Amino acid sequence: MQRNVLGTDLIPCSFDPMTGYYRTGCCESRGDDPGVHVVCAVMTDEFLAFSKRAGNDLSTPMPQYGFPGLKAGDQWCLCASRWQEAFEAGAAPRVVLAATHVMALEFCDLDALRSHALD
Repeated sequence: MQRNVLGTDLIPCSFDPMTGYYRTGCCESRGDDPGVHVVCAVMTDEFLAFSKRAGNDLSTPMPQYGFPGLKAGDQWCLCASRWQEAFEAGAAPRVVLAATHVMALEFCDLDALRSHALD
């Protein structure tokens, strides 16, 4: 069983849209995800604009990859380093701690995550 940043069992992040590096709905890690997509975040217009400026457009659909494009309110497994970057820039989205993998703590400060927690 995968663990979250709270030390309990990892819960799903989103099935609509289907998220996770492995597209299981969970921000799990098996050690082979180079982007470390382990932070369950709730998208905001501010964060989506920040991410696009940083070179990762998450709002434009890419049907060739089965990617619907994200909008404010969608939950998505973000790269832990991108969440931390957004936090430092004042643009971090809210997070679901129970759905955020413990590996996020290698990139993100737990107090920072808690300050943006929905749960």
